[in-house]
Amino acid sequence: MLETSARLLRLLSLLQAHREWSGADLAARLDVTPRTVRRDIDRLRELGYPVHSAPGTAGGYRLGAGAELPPLLLDDEEAVAVAVGLRTAAAGGVEGIEETSVRALAKLEQVLPHRLQRRVGALNAFTVPMLGGRGPRVDPNVLTELAHACRDSQRLRFAYEAHDGTVTRRTVEPHRLVCAQRRWYLVAWDTDRGDWRTYRADRITLTPPHGPRVPPRTPPAEDLAGYVSQGVSTRVYPERATVLLHASAEQAAARISPSAGVLEAVDAHRCLLRTGAHSLEAMVVHLVLTGFDFEVREPPELLAGIREIRDRLSRALAAGPPAALRPGGADPESEGR
Repeated sequence: MLETSARLLRLLSLLQAHREWSGADLAARLDVTPRTVRRDIDRLRELGYPVHSAPGTAGGYRLGAGAELPPLLLDDEEAVAVAVGLRTAAAGGVEGIEETSVRALAKLEQVLPHRLQRRVGALNAFTVPMLGGRGPRVDPNVLTELAHACRDSQRLRFAYEAHDGTVTRRTVEPHRLVCAQRRWYLVAWDTDRGDWRTYRADRITLTPPHGPRVPPRTPPAEDLAGYVSQGVSTRVYPERATVLLHASAEQAAARISPSAGVLEAVDAHRCLLRTGAHSLEAMVVHLVLTGFDFEVREPPELLAGIREIRDRLSRALAAGPPAALRPGGADPESEGR
């Protein structure tokens, strides 16, 4: 009995993790016969889980929304509260749990009865949150649809607005969503460009119908967070630099966001920063504002930019304040009174 219950939970987890399974695939995953899978599916239906099936070679099992909420130990009010809370967290209201919230929301909305989906939609449509923090806001519906497409390896079509406002049409094979500093990024294979690309989710306008399912590709890097960080902080800019910061990686990370540079620890007291900017002058200002001493590793042109700004500041200091602002100087507004 315990073995059967554990297998049912495992079967339910598989159905929630993937849009559709064939009976043979489920049997292989559970190490049972297809006949046992059919019996377990019937048990889940008896418990209230809406497991749909389609016959034939293209058929399979999938978990859908039913007339009643499956027994999740949540009543209607609790289910609505959880869904609204997850949507708020996914939009950036609760820092640090955005990605987990999107995954949980995708699972919950998949089985919510339609009457509860309408209630959740109404609450979100007529509620105006006032959340702290900066950064673009992303529609949770876009995030959940992107998450579903990543999970199901489904080709996506959308309009994408670049930094300069140019809008292009994209067809991609989505892989993962990455969240950094309240900004969401989609890592996907661009079929027209034949290469991996990173897209800001807040600049994506989905244009269904989407394409078919495709075999998952090998990702561009094992560390996708680092891959996205390098892309948005370095590769996208015309000027790039590597500097040695006289600070630990932990200290630097407290002041430098993943979207501003990639950090690599050298020892307990120093780390490398790889960053980019639109100009060398802007890069100098950025480095100075970190508040850390630093040494330029590359490019050598950055040293010339530092000297130029140093000389400019030296001239400003040498000039000193105007006489009216010096201690004991005359107040220009008092003259002639």
